[in-house]
Amino acid sequence: MQPASDPTFEIIDARGHRCPVPTLKLRRRLAELPALARIALLADDPMAQIDVPHFCNQNNYVLVRVETLGDGWRFEIERAS
Repeated sequence: MQPASDPTFEIIDARGHRCPVPTLKLRRRLAELPALARIALLADDPMAQIDVPHFCNQNNYVLVRVETLGDGWRFEIERAS
């Protein structure tokens, strides 16, 4: 995992929001970032398990890792080069 102090890495905490809000937050932020930047999205809506991988696949982003947390999931996404 990259350190939070890395300027190409940030965390979006979308816990408590229902889809499509987590994916919309992710889309908005990724559009502003340079190639190879990474974002970790925290989500607790079960639909995020379907929506986030689909969003990445449809928009040429790389879903690097998915971790199950006690209160949801952590998706690590990289903007393609």
